[in-house]
Amino acid sequence: MIILFKILYEGIRQAAHSLVSNKLRSFLSLLGITIGIFAIVAVRSAVDSLQANVMSGISELGSDVVYVEKWPWTSTDENNYWKFMKRPEVSFEDYEVIREKSKLAHLTSFVISADSKNISYRSSSVSGSFLMGTTYDYQEIQKLEIEKGRYFTPREVRDGLDKVIIGNTLANELFPKIEPLGKEIKMRGKKFTVIGVLKKEGESLFNFINFDEVAWLPLNSARKFINIKDKGLQRSLVVKPYEDVELEALKNELTGILRSKRKLKPVEENDFSLMEMTQINQSLEGFFSTLNLGGFIIGIFALIVGMFSVANIMFVSVKERTSQIGIKMAIGAKKEVILWEFLIEGIILCVIGGIMGLAFVYGVVLLVSSLSPFEMTLSMGNIIYGIGWSIVIGLIAAIIPAVQASRLDPVVAIRK
Repeated sequence: MIILFKILYEGIRQAAHSLVSNKLRSFLSLLGITIGIFAIVAVRSAVDSLQANVMSGISELGSDVVYVEKWPWTSTDENNYWKFMKRPEVSFEDYEVIREKSKLAHLTSFVISADSKNISYRSSSVSGSFLMGTTYDYQEIQKLEIEKGRYFTPREVRDGLDKVIIGNTLANELFPKIEPLGKEIKMRGKKFTVIGVLKKEGESLFNFINFDEVAWLPLNSARKFINIKDKGLQRSLVVKPYEDVELEALKNELTGILRSKRKLKPVEENDFSLMEMTQINQSLEGFFSTLNLGGFIIGIFALIVGMFSVANIMFVSVKERTSQIGIKMAIGAKKEVILWEFLIEGIILCVIGGIMGLAFVYGVVLLVSSLSPFEMTLSMGNIIYGIGWSIVIGLIAAIIPAVQASRLDPVVAIRK
């Protein structure tokens, strides 16, 4: 154990000597390692952060639910456009038949969304938000958090009372200095009493549904002034199975129910789409893998340049310390000790270059996160990944010089 510590100490000391005695040469040599680690880890961190942001946006749609819609979320064949275009819209009748006949569905909700146009409270007015009408089970399916107030009662949903839950941003814009609960807002010519405010989601590039800007009504309330069969309306069915039911089993049951309801013949294709979050995950995995591969290829070329630069430092180091190596071997140092001293020196040099690269990545992470809504992070896994590559490159760069040093003849080495 003592010998190992001595070898490690000697390797670190020699690496420090190489850096101090030849600052410019060492800096230029480690620059390739720094750039390579920066490229690999920066792209990897960006992709991981992008994936986390996308998955966070997707998660609000529900990871354990099935969506029934007219259009599929993913389609690789552009020729299918007209086929999908001819499909009927998802209807409230579809919702009712699923509620009646499904034995695997625990919760089912019918959802419509439309432009809310102008929403006002006294002199305050907001445009650009959206209106969402849902049946009662939607809140339990999506787990939307209410920061102030309460959710709709079953009677309010059934009778279509003029109650509304609003998003956090919408509440702050309409009621900047007063309590919104109990106030009446005007939307599409009708008045609605605010009974709740949703918890703030915050800015994100990948909020697929921006609930901060929503005016959320019971479906029967929205039906009073919106035709839910209107072609310009967005609508979908959200179905959540019981805990012990797999999504695939639920999808098979829903397929049978909807085909029967729509009177499709056995030879006819489904005229609806059943989607779940795993489909998006699978379609994005290849995209993220390609981005990681691109960053790795860019980084590996820089690492190869850095590796040859570090190898050059090591060859020079062996040449400069030839007589010292000979003396060590003459007084009993084994070849393995000399070999590991130079290997550790090469590893230390590359790790220093790698740490410099990671420092640059961290700076970029802080800059991007502070200047944009895109939340970028440098994970411990990526730090270890970068240090690991530094160690590998250090070993490869130092192996030949280290072997050369360990095979020196003591007598010849001392004379030199």
